[in-house]
Amino acid sequence: MIIRARTVVTMDGAPIENGAVAVLGNRIVEVGRFDDVNTRNAGNTVDLGEQLLLPGLINAHCHLDYTGLRGKIAPQKCFAEWIRAINAEKAKLSPDDYLASINEGFAEARKFGTTAVANLTAFPELISEVQPPIRTWWCAELIDIRAPERATELIHAAIESLRSARPEPVLSKVEGVAQWGLAPHALFTASRDLFRRCEQMAQRDNGLLTTHLAESREEMQMFRDASGPLYEFIKSIGRPINDCGNETPLGLFVGALGDRALPQWIVAHLNELAESDFELLETFNSRFHIVHCPRSHNYFGHSPFAFDRLRSLGFNVCLATDSLASNKTLSLFDEMRAFQNNFPRVSPDEIFQMVTVNPARALRSENALGQIRPGLGADLIAVPYSTSTDIFEQILAFDAPVSWEMVNGNT
Repeated sequence: MIIRARTVVTMDGAPIENGAVAVLGNRIVEVGRFDDVNTRNAGNTVDLGEQLLLPGLINAHCHLDYTGLRGKIAPQKCFAEWIRAINAEKAKLSPDDYLASINEGFAEARKFGTTAVANLTAFPELISEVQPPIRTWWCAELIDIRAPERATELIHAAIESLRSARPEPVLSKVEGVAQWGLAPHALFTASRDLFRRCEQMAQRDNGLLTTHLAESREEMQMFRDASGPLYEFIKSIGRPINDCGNETPLGLFVGALGDRALPQWIVAHLNELAESDFELLETFNSRFHIVHCPRSHNYFGHSPFAFDRLRSLGFNVCLATDSLASNKTLSLFDEMRAFQNNFPRVSPDEIFQMVTVNPARALRSENALGQIRPGLGADLIAVPYSTSTDIFEQILAFDAPVSWEMVNGNT
């Protein structure tokens, strides 16, 4: 198949005017000007007309479990109150409700141009009942706050469920990328032992590792100051608090895992950092990946995200939607615009990298996804071309379901 468009935005060089992409099976085999590609390749031509052809978008952190909670939880006075509120809503839901929520989330994400997602699920036992329409890394979200002695049991049960997932026509074994992950939820709900054991299992089997870290002011208060609403809430449900009162969340995370292990981790949020944290980050020989969720961040009213400082230290920053328990849509276009509103000096092309190139790298799939170049997976989307002079401004301004998409070579 040869796909022709007004402009092909490869993210691997300058956009190509009157461009085309040749696809064979589920792989891109050539990219260039339409006349050249058409001359060298035999196949049916799909002419998209006055469209921008883009790499499919990649959502590096979401919770499709909670798609059904859209609009049901108003912003709370503190993060601990939000946890109580979402727990109350979750108590009303059945397994069938969660399945419906997950499927609805997949459909919405695809409608708005997402072709790959790292989905954290609290119910890995439901994975085998879902057939994702897009590339999916299932990450089992694990909590052992009430039974830390069961850490190993929890991990083994989760991995069994992850491996029972229906086969994905996603990343072939050639790339050597496992399409599952372990997600110890957060420092305040997952024991240090759970973090370490997740890391050991993921290292052994090449799985992803992800967690929520330094998300709220209350988390900083809890661990650094042994005070605040989250500290009192977690203490009231019986979590040991002997790790509170000395370190920041980031300091505890690094202390539990060590600097050498950090490149394996995808860290969501990192909203609340002390000056000592930046001093610590400067000493790292390696970097973890960071996922920022702009609209969820705004919903909670977190401290300003330290994007400029984190970028200057060499961190790979991605954008994602988080869940609809704290967001309105699963559109990464909406997320890019929210980020642009908060950081107007960041160029549109760099913002677009944060939903293509950067998350592909975080998912260890930079040689499979995130760009349009020969050898990569055929994940493509199209949005209308306009008369604006800046291609990337046009992309960020797009605010509708995508008109055409291809996932793994299939439209």
